[in-house]
Amino acid sequence: MKKTFLVAACAAVWACGAHAQNSVTLYGLIDAGLTFTSNAKGAKQWQAGSGDVTGSHWGIKGREELGGGTAAIFQLENGFSVMNGSMRQGGREFGFQSYVGLTNTNYGTVTLGRQYDSVVDYLAPLSFTGVHPGGNNLSAHPYDNDNLNNSFRVNNAVKFASRNYNGLQFGALYGFSNEAGGFDDNRVYSFGGQYQTGALTFAAGYLQANNGGSSNTNGAITLTERTFIASQQRIYGAGVNWNAGNARFGFVWTRTQLDGLDTINGSNSLGIAGNGQGANFSNYEVNAAYHFTPAFSVTGEYTYTQATLSNSTGDHHPRWHEVSVEADYFLSKRTDIYTQVSWQHISADGSGLSADISGQTASSSDVQTVAAVGLRHRF
Repeated sequence: MKKTFLVAACAAVWACGAHAQNSVTLYGLIDAGLTFTSNAKGAKQWQAGSGDVTGSHWGIKGREELGGGTAAIFQLENGFSVMNGSMRQGGREFGFQSYVGLTNTNYGTVTLGRQYDSVVDYLAPLSFTGVHPGGNNLSAHPYDNDNLNNSFRVNNAVKFASRNYNGLQFGALYGFSNEAGGFDDNRVYSFGGQYQTGALTFAAGYLQANNGGSSNTNGAITLTERTFIASQQRIYGAGVNWNAGNARFGFVWTRTQLDGLDTINGSNSLGIAGNGQGANFSNYEVNAAYHFTPAFSVTGEYTYTQATLSNSTGDHHPRWHEVSVEADYFLSKRTDIYTQVSWQHISADGSGLSADISGQTASSSDVQTVAAVGLRHRF
C-alpha cells in the first residue's frame, strides 16, 4: 500500500515538474479610440478607429522544454479591428506572425514561418515607433518607406536570432520565393544586430527585397501589403539610444532605395516613370521620452525625410517634416489611455505628392494634422 502511494506521489511530482517547464499562453492587446484628421481629400474627418497607435491583436504562444537547454517554441498572432471585428493583414487568420522553431540557451533560436525582418527586430525598437512594441501607426516615416512600422511581414521565412553575448545580439532572415524556376522572384533577405552597454544601445539592419512587383503572389512579401511596387527594394540604417534616468533620447537614420519603381500606395496616379531611375528616401529621426511618474509618460519625435523620384513631369526632390507627440497614462498594469498628435508638411517639388500621415486618407494640400485619443487594454 505504501509502495503504491509512493509511486503515485512520485508520478504526480514528475507530472507537475514537467507541466511547469511547458506552457501555452493566450495574450492580446485592444486599442480603440477616436481620430480627427484636419484634411482628408480636402475635408475634415472624424473616425472611430481600431489600432490608431498599436494594432489590435491577440495571439497564442507556447514552449516545450526538450532538455539540454533546448526548447520547441511557436507563436500565432492575429490582427483585427475592434470596431467591426474584421481581420487585418489581408484577412489572414494569423497575419501578425505565425511561426514554429527551436531555441537553445547556448546558440540561439531558429524559426520558420511568417515573421518580422531584422530591421524591425533590431533597429525599430530605437525609433519612436519602438516605444510601443509592434509600431506606432500615426508616426511612421512617409509611406513607412523603411518598414520600421511593420507595413509588411515576410512569408516563407527562416530566421536565426543569436543569444545575448554580453549585450550583443544579432540575427538574419531569408524569405523564399517558393517559385519553381524563379528562386529570386519575390524573395527577401535581411540581417541586423544590437549592442547594449550601460545606458547606450546601438543597432543596425539591412533588408533587400527582389522583384517585389512580380506576379508571384506566393512569395516572401504579399503585394497588397507593400507601399511600393518595385523590382528591388533595399533598406538599411542605424541608430542609437541613451537612457538617462527617467528620460530616453534616440537618433535613427534609414535609407530606402527603390529600383524599377512602379507604384506608391498601390496606384500609379503620380505617373511614376519606368525609366530605371527608381526612387530613394533618407530619413533622419530624433526622439525622446520622459516618465514623469511610473504611470505617466510623454514621448515625441521629429523626422526629416528627403527623397528623389521621377515621374511624367520630370525629376523631383520632395522633402517631409514630421512631428509626433504622445501622452500616455496607465490606469493599471494592463490598461492605459493615450492622446497623440501628429503633424506632417511636405515640400512636394512638383511631384504631385501631398501630405499623407500613415494610416490616414491623404491630404489635398501639403499639410496634414491628425489627433487621436484612445484606450488600450492588454490581456
